[in-house]
Amino acid sequence: METSEIRRRFLQYFEDRGHTVVPSAPLPSPDPNLLFNVAGMAQFVPYFVGQQTPPYSRATSVQKCVRTLDIEEVGKTTRHGTFFQMNGNFSFGDYFKDKAIEYAWDLVTKPQSEGGYGFDESVLYASVYYEDDEAIELWKRIAGLPDDRIVRLGMKDNFWSMGVPGPCGPCSEILIDRGPEFGADRDWEAGDRYLEFWNLVFMQNIRGEGGGKEGYPILGELPKKNIDTGLGLERVAYLLQGVDNMYEIDEIYPVIERASELSGRKYGVDHVDDVRFRVVADHVRSALMLIGDGVTPGNEQGGYVLRRLLRRAIRSMRLLGYEDPSLVELLPVSLEQMKKSYPELEPDFGRIGQVAYAEEDAFRRTLTAGTSIFDVAVRDTKAADGVELAGAKAFQLHDTYGFPIDLTVEMAAEQGLQVDTAGFKSLMTEQRERAKADARAKKAGHADTSGYRELREKGVTEFTGYQELATDSQVRGVLRQGAIATAAEPGETVEVVLEKTPFYAESGGQIADEGLIVADGVKLQVLDVQRPVKGLIVHRVKVVEGVVQPGLDVHAEVDHEWRVEACQAHSGTHVVHAALRQVLGPNALQSGSYNKPGYLRLDFAWSSSLDQTTRSEIEEVANLAVRKDLPVSAQYMTLPEAREWGALALFGETYDESVRVVEIGGPWSRELCGGTHVKRSSQVGALTLTSESSVGAGVRRLEAFVGMEALRYLGRERALVRLLSENLKARPEELPAKVADLAERLRTAEKELERLRAGQVLAAAAELAASPKDVFGVSYVGHRAPDGVNGGDLRKLALDIRGRMVADKPAVITVLSVNDGKPAVVVALNDTAREWRLKAGDLVRVAAEKVGGRGGGKDDVAQGGGTDPAGADEALAAVEHSIGQLVTG
Repeated sequence: METSEIRRRFLQYFEDRGHTVVPSAPLPSPDPNLLFNVAGMAQFVPYFVGQQTPPYSRATSVQKCVRTLDIEEVGKTTRHGTFFQMNGNFSFGDYFKDKAIEYAWDLVTKPQSEGGYGFDESVLYASVYYEDDEAIELWKRIAGLPDDRIVRLGMKDNFWSMGVPGPCGPCSEILIDRGPEFGADRDWEAGDRYLEFWNLVFMQNIRGEGGGKEGYPILGELPKKNIDTGLGLERVAYLLQGVDNMYEIDEIYPVIERASELSGRKYGVDHVDDVRFRVVADHVRSALMLIGDGVTPGNEQGGYVLRRLLRRAIRSMRLLGYEDPSLVELLPVSLEQMKKSYPELEPDFGRIGQVAYAEEDAFRRTLTAGTSIFDVAVRDTKAADGVELAGAKAFQLHDTYGFPIDLTVEMAAEQGLQVDTAGFKSLMTEQRERAKADARAKKAGHADTSGYRELREKGVTEFTGYQELATDSQVRGVLRQGAIATAAEPGETVEVVLEKTPFYAESGGQIADEGLIVADGVKLQVLDVQRPVKGLIVHRVKVVEGVVQPGLDVHAEVDHEWRVEACQAHSGTHVVHAALRQVLGPNALQSGSYNKPGYLRLDFAWSSSLDQTTRSEIEEVANLAVRKDLPVSAQYMTLPEAREWGALALFGETYDESVRVVEIGGPWSRELCGGTHVKRSSQVGALTLTSESSVGAGVRRLEAFVGMEALRYLGRERALVRLLSENLKARPEELPAKVADLAERLRTAEKELERLRAGQVLAAAAELAASPKDVFGVSYVGHRAPDGVNGGDLRKLALDIRGRMVADKPAVITVLSVNDGKPAVVVALNDTAREWRLKAGDLVRVAAEKVGGRGGGKDDVAQGGGTDPAGADEALAAVEHSIGQLVTG
């Protein structure tokens, strides 16, 4: 049975039994404490913890998940995968243990001809929490399981919680006995014999403080008991498809087959190669799904995870012997399998491939640069008679060039060296701790929302801002630091919830409205507007006059100019997006946006920079659309209807079943959007693009001004052109040639100055070579050159002096200069000095240490630098002292 069919049957089964089919939430998690959704119940957390009221009592979904903790283990075992799918059915205060067990057992054992999975009942077991006698009796009654096929396990294995105080409850799992070839009889924890594939969580208790998976106190029972189940789709697939592990199921194995064809290596012959094949297949699929949900490669957060997955896949193909670009061969294979369950991937594949292939091109260039750094590190290590590459160097290769540590280890082994992996891990730990500290500082996830929930229970905040900018309303509640307050006085900054409001809450890239909320003797300045709980609009206000308290009748009014310019910017964003797609094609899809009065920023999928001609064409298409005075309208429809209508959705956003579609000029621009807009396109006013830049592999950014801000920008540009024309005594159209001529003349003058300065520096060589200092038989020249001499000229000076020294007497030359406040030092030795076992690399490190830096190089010439010019003279003396110690020691 194909994986897509297993998925379809699951959803159909529960839909037929009154469950609302809920689409998977996007992979990026809205919780700031998580990068990605890692469980089927992720999007239902607000319902389980009481932050929101569920719109249905029963639900079912297949949630896309990404697990990042086990990336290094992928391929080494048959259990670890990065992307996976979790089938689930959920009850919010509706049915409980009996129905959950009944549904699960029925679907699992029902014959395939009748829509079930057709598992043989004789090899199925159930595990339960050891104190849950109720579940044991239900398994006996509903499934007919005897006592010897019901396993009691402790809290560690069969009790669920979120790891923090809140909802929790016992679990019950369905396991399958795969036979003695997979492990010992009745061994529930070791091996793969008794494989759990469906976990039923009976959420009935409240837990207290405590760490770990067990030992925390159970404080009582929930007022409403819930069901949360998770059936591992990939696990069921390999059980039903008769293969040994998830890498060999229909959604993954074709990538292994293609990788085998490309590399000429066979899967199933060599364990090391098998691991690499599995890494490729897993990571290619994971990357496909992540990019499909709007994640782009980068150096932080989810972008870093995606980059790491792509680079590990590329590297694994290289280790399999395939040196050519591989993603262009493998990604389409994964698409063919995954589009059966996720058809939206196919029309978006142009963009997905563009992002992935651009990252591969960048990594291939990075490998070239990083390999050069690696080669230098190896040479320096061997020159110092070392056998171990420094952990700091391995970390640099990882952090700067994207080299996985195991790649560095393998490359070092080929050179007969080991790697200081302990030092590397220490630096990685430091980096992770810094990242965790930063994440903790930004944390806002499951903070106390009880005050918001209490106000939300009184009803949804009505938003009137689409129709009007001023609304008479009433204060529903006042909050101070998230807690309900009775009142707030002048000077305080608090949060206020109104019964209805015209103020737009920040979302969809549009920042919040500004304005005033007033009443008799009361004046509140609106600073920000947010939706901390779905359905509740919260205004952060500064109390300017009077006392604000619940029940107060108020007049809420948005700053008119603010809203007009905000509408211009948001509609302008849609216009630019449509212009982009018209000029560049349908793959130039928006991947993020930000707009505020007069300004817009739009990120879009594209792998190369836009030349001036293309930028001008986009700007012209956008302004022509503005001039055409196209109608702008908004209407509500179901999400499937919107997609069928061709409306574009923003990556990573979670949409309700009913969505708002904003249309500009009919099909020319149709996007899902909750923002505020102009009535006709001409109201956007002037639109001028100000910059285009890269924000990551395969993602570009356009910035623009609209309306009066665009005119002000053009006015500043015109004033600048006038000023340049006056100063250069040239007409505006002559300025490019005039500036180019001046730049060329400046470059010529700089080259001449460089030549003269180098000549002046080198002129001192003869004099310095003629009067060296004798240091225990070594001729030593320690010279501080004038400030401003660069490293290249210092090196020339040191070599020139060395060339003028007596060849049969050991000579050491140290020259130093301070350039832009930073010292640079070069040490050069002749052959005789090297025969005395002196090394330039050792001596330059002595000098560099005195100026707060580091250095290195070959035995005959080495170079270094630092940050402390005050130590320059001491550095020259330190080299002299070190020579004496080495020669006499």
